[in-house]
Amino acid sequence: MNPVIILDNISVRYHAPEQRINTFKEYAIQLFKRRVRIKEFTALSDVSLQVNRGEILGIVGHNGAGKSTLLKVISRVLIPTNGRVRLIGRVSPLLELGGGFHPELTGWENIFLNGTLLGHTSREIEARLPEIIEFAELGNFINSPLRTFSSGMVARLGFSISTTWKPDILILDEILSVGDENFRKKCNIRMEKFRLEGTTSLLVTHNLETLQTLCTHAIWLDHGVLKASGSPREIVELYRQSQLLTQ
Repeated sequence: MNPVIILDNISVRYHAPEQRINTFKEYAIQLFKRRVRIKEFTALSDVSLQVNRGEILGIVGHNGAGKSTLLKVISRVLIPTNGRVRLIGRVSPLLELGGGFHPELTGWENIFLNGTLLGHTSREIEARLPEIIEFAELGNFINSPLRTFSSGMVARLGFSISTTWKPDILILDEILSVGDENFRKKCNIRMEKFRLEGTTSLLVTHNLETLQTLCTHAIWLDHGVLKASGSPREIVELYRQSQLLTQ
């Protein structure tokens, strides 16, 4: 057992107006008149978790269960309301489609932008440029603005950049749900190679088959609560049973 991600009683709570307010000006007026009613929303509730080196952790749950919030906390994009996060190693997060990209820049320019955000120098990025472009399978589109890319092309480029350098911790939020089957197989092969080399991966996915074939461990989140942790097969069965009960 060699934990590289340790979460101790993590909670995330948001405060939001009960009524819908469309503009900041309207919010300011309503706030001045003391007409704004605030409600508290709990995205995560006392989540404790350890992820060991070399694991691929699958995370399942319905929309709004807290999956993306959990990944943002681990990526240090979001500071929890309560609890403690401990990480060992460099995190390479791919949290949303197009995150860290600029739509008006070309694919080539976005490689340098995203690579720099991940902490790599221009010389390091330039040395890996052919490898990134080849894995992403973008061809001549690499010289086109990102806004002309399909969602699958953006996902391929983002995954290629994030995994060209072997990360200590790789975090993927539904990125593998877009794109074709052949590319997903390439991604799975690369992730399995990383696992054997000691990389720890976290994967949010609605594809339960992918979770069972790729992941070594899994958890189920429900309304911000960690309902279960176990083998992918066990978690998928529990999750499917819960869905049948709510239908």
